[in-house]
Amino acid sequence: MFSKACEYGIKATLYIAEQALNSDKKTGVKDIAKEIDSPEAFTAKIMQILSRNKIVRSLKGPSGGFYIPKEDLAEIKLSQIVEAIDGDQIYRGCGLGLAQCNAEKPCPVHDKFKLIRDELAKMLTETSLLELANGLDSGLTFLKR
Repeated sequence: MFSKACEYGIKATLYIAEQALNSDKKTGVKDIAKEIDSPEAFTAKIMQILSRNKIVRSLKGPSGGFYIPKEDLAEIKLSQIVEAIDGDQIYRGCGLGLAQCNAEKPCPVHDKFKLIRDELAKMLTETSLLELANGLDSGLTFLKR
C-alpha cells in the first residue's frame, strides 16, 4: 500500500514524535536509521523530504539533529507524511494497478476498492502524530519487533 520510503518516513516521524514527548533532544540520522531498521543513506534522503515539507525540523551542528516541537504533534497528520513522500496516488490509484481505471471505465474491483481508499484517506487525515506517539510511549504499540 505504501512505498518502502513512505513506511520508513512514517516510522522515522513516529520515533521522533515519541522522543518529543520525553525530551527536547534532537535525534541524528544514524540513531533514527537504527531504531527503524532502515539503511542510513536512505533514511537521510527521507529525512530531507520530511524536513523540506516541514513535518520535522532539523538543526545542524554538534547538538543538532531532527526534532518535532511537542506543540506540533497534535497538528501533524499521517496524511501529510504520506503525501510528502508518496504524493496523492494512494487516494486515486486503481486496486489492480490499471492506468485507465475510473468511474466511467471501472476495473472489476473499482467500487469496492474506492470504499477502502476513502476509509484509508479518512484515517490518514484524522490520525495525529500525538495520538500514535502516545501509544508508543505507553508501550501499547511498537515500531520494532
